[in-house]
Amino acid sequence: MREDGNGDGRRVGSGVSAGMPGHGVEQPEFLSLERELTVLLRRARASQGEMAREVHPDLESAAYGLLIRLDECGRQRATELAAYIGVGKATMSRQLRALEDLGLVAREPDPADGRAWLVHLTEEGRGRVGKVREARRARYARRLSGWDPREVSELARLLNQLNQEMEGQG
Repeated sequence: MREDGNGDGRRVGSGVSAGMPGHGVEQPEFLSLERELTVLLRRARASQGEMAREVHPDLESAAYGLLIRLDECGRQRATELAAYIGVGKATMSRQLRALEDLGLVAREPDPADGRAWLVHLTEEGRGRVGKVREARRARYARRLSGWDPREVSELARLLNQLNQEMEGQG
């Protein structure tokens, strides 16, 4: 047993191998990572709800990610969106119907497959999402104003790397 590197007096064991020599799951770096990701994800969920309400007062928090995906990637099939978000077809259909009812997305026939539909942001949706995303980036810029721009870039790179690993692509 040895002291945690955080100086909080907790003791940790040598850990179980996580597939890498010397990197057991009880190592201080993994304990710190788990703790910090828990805080980040909790804050992100709360923030997502706020941003969803900024887009539209009746927008579900979970649907905000769909709007961001459509803003970044353009027209997509509902099945592609469901796979990306990690939900089933029924959940995706319900969310898309709600977004259509709010006037934020529309569907059109897929020219490559007449049986399928493509979903896209409406002009109203694009404008609302763009305004919220711009405000969010401005908040990041204010909160990280004391950071060196290279540190911000490195954080973005590491988060991208983490996201790729979590998706099984890394």
